[in-house]
Amino acid sequence: MSTSIGTPADPTLSYRAIENLIARYAELVDDGDFAGLGTLLADATFTGSGEPVSGREAIEEMFKETLIVYADGTPRTHHATTNVAIEVDEQANTAVSRSYVTVFQALPDLPLQPIAAGRYHDRFERRDGQWRFAERRVRINLIGDVSRHAHQAAARR
Repeated sequence: MSTSIGTPADPTLSYRAIENLIARYAELVDDGDFAGLGTLLADATFTGSGEPVSGREAIEEMFKETLIVYADGTPRTHHATTNVAIEVDEQANTAVSRSYVTVFQALPDLPLQPIAAGRYHDRFERRDGQWRFAERRVRINLIGDVSRHAHQAAARR
């Protein structure tokens, strides 16, 4: 196998690049950087609890409408992504991954606690030598108190 410049492909580099994309997503959500999320997922389709969303602006807006942001500019969360399994097809320039996510939240009146847990199912494509998200599907199957995390949950209080 070789890359477009004729050097042998190193699968380790692909795995590391994909792991970094997965980690970057968690950092951007926890930082409240929804514009950054739009950029990170610009070439992807994002499916969470609602209809699938595609494109930088639509994804940025979806996060703005969904998550509650506090005075420090963040949702006061910590996304822990674990059990990451990645399968890379170097010849096709594609990859898939599965991982677990646990979302923790803490506020002055809310002790640190897990508020949600679930799975990510991702697809990636390598274009112009760079790996990028092609699809992120989020399935949350354990839900705690998300009333201070998501606008819809807060509206139900």
